[in-house]
Amino acid sequence: MVGQREFLKNAKTIVVKVGSRTLTHKNGKINFRMLEKIVREMADLANQGRHPVLVSSGAGAAGIGRLGLPAKLRTIPEKQAVAAVGQGLLIHMYEKFFAEYGHIAAQVLLTRDDFNDRKRYLNSRNTLETLLRYGVIPVVNENDTVAVEEIVFGDNDTLSALVAGVLDADLLILLTDIDGLYTANPKVNPEAKLIATVEQVTPEIRKYAGQTSEELATGGMITKLLAAEISTRSGIPMIIAPGREKNVLQRLLDGEEIGTLFCARDKGLDSRKRWIAFGQTAHGRLIVDRGACKAILEEGKSLLPSGVIDVIGNFVQGDMVAIEDEDGHELARGLVNFSSKEMKLIKRLRTDEAAKVLQRPCTEAVHRNNMVVTG
Repeated sequence: MVGQREFLKNAKTIVVKVGSRTLTHKNGKINFRMLEKIVREMADLANQGRHPVLVSSGAGAAGIGRLGLPAKLRTIPEKQAVAAVGQGLLIHMYEKFFAEYGHIAAQVLLTRDDFNDRKRYLNSRNTLETLLRYGVIPVVNENDTVAVEEIVFGDNDTLSALVAGVLDADLLILLTDIDGLYTANPKVNPEAKLIATVEQVTPEIRKYAGQTSEELATGGMITKLLAAEISTRSGIPMIIAPGREKNVLQRLLDGEEIGTLFCARDKGLDSRKRWIAFGQTAHGRLIVDRGACKAILEEGKSLLPSGVIDVIGNFVQGDMVAIEDEDGHELARGLVNFSSKEMKLIKRLRTDEAAKVLQRPCTEAVHRNNMVVTG
């Protein structure tokens, strides 16, 4: 069926994420047939003059298979150890398969810190763009050997959305072991229906994700919806599609209605606003009153110290903080102009009063230019 997805034919830079369950057998070992299938389809996209980027899970599975360990590992050191073994094996396999189809692959390992830091964020973008300019197919993965619980991504779903945003890609595709987003768990509810198109990720859509079982999706459908929010707010459409379908990538780009399409926002965030909203983790929270909520959401104004009623967390000037209402709902994110210690001293104060307390000129707590509305 071709129609609403006709625009996908023009996609040039395409980020494709493949989950562990799509790339592995039930025993946890690498499925070489699927690996070769994904490579063949991506190589064909490159032959068409497109710029494919692969975000691949599977390093842990490769390491587990090589070491003969049980599929489920519990501790961070164990997971890092098998990833250290598996990363080399995985990129070797990708290099071998891509070479057979006449293409060069390059390994790019990233952590959350690479997106938190603005300089590293820009360096990552420059590296990826240069690889594509050279005709190389980047194979991106989380650097599991150094990542810890505080800096990990959601099974590469979030990573793929951030990579798509960094590159200002035309399309993000998540290849999974399910057909797309359902209204309920299709394995237990025969009435469940596949949702072909999602115009916007609403609370109702999020409820559908909560009704899917962990067995149905790598990383869970909730992390895929988070990726959809990041991608679509960046102006990039996203598709969740079954990776085992024959020629799935080309069929998607031909406009065939496979999986679930998440439509991009008409006005996507620019690169810097994407970094503020999604590239960083919040270092703290500013709780604001109703007047500040209205000023931010309805009037498009900056946040003044007088609107802040509570300060949570430890942060320094320039850190990204979440801005929440009194009920704990996030309204926005932004780069704060004061440390948490200073904010606690000047909360609820007018700017002239805050200046007297700090003994220096005081402006906005978070300037509008450094803020992204999320609520």
